[in-house]
Amino acid sequence: MWNDIKIEDVCTKGCLERNRTQTIEFYNQRRIELGSKEPNYAHKVISQLKNKYPQNIAIITQNVDDMFEKAGCEEIIHLHGFIRNIRCMRDSCAYKEDIGYAPQDNTKRCPVCNKTLRPDVVFFYERAPQYKHLHAELMNCEMIVVIGTSGLVIDTDMLKLSKIKYSILNNTEPSSYIDDKLFSKVIYAPATNAIDEIAKDIELFLAKRHKLV
Repeated sequence: MWNDIKIEDVCTKGCLERNRTQTIEFYNQRRIELGSKEPNYAHKVISQLKNKYPQNIAIITQNVDDMFEKAGCEEIIHLHGFIRNIRCMRDSCAYKEDIGYAPQDNTKRCPVCNKTLRPDVVFFYERAPQYKHLHAELMNCEMIVVIGTSGLVIDTDMLKLSKIKYSILNNTEPSSYIDDKLFSKVIYAPATNAIDEIAKDIELFLAKRHKLV
């Protein structure tokens, strides 16, 4: 996809002012494509765990898709936005609307303040309001599982400063941006292959720490 489209044209701060029509169309296409996609086995197992232990597990994703929602879990922290939503261009306005997999009507304006609307996606160099929830969860976290990240956007060295007692890294291969020695366990395999082992570790940890299992 990025061979034909430049990141700075459609997902970098200011692209809506410089290149609104192409930017809106880009996310329209991503939204339409998302409608036919289904969650994989890992999404389903993680969602089942969250629903089983809603007060003890937080799911935090850098992805803007709705795979966890399709897998049956609604309480997700989307760090970089949620592509089904459109929101007001004015940061101080809280208006958001879930338009599903439909294209955004580029003529529609915010019903609250009459500003233009935009995809609810955090572009590069924009403020990411949901990071405050990430930091809050990390402050109270005893176990963390990191799945499928290069470590380029969020620095996993944060584990050095945390009080986390047990940590798992699951990637398909090592990344130069991640110090895997910081983790209690490292699994280099597709998430769909590793998730059963990870789920067992989570349940065992909860059983030992909180006698929930």
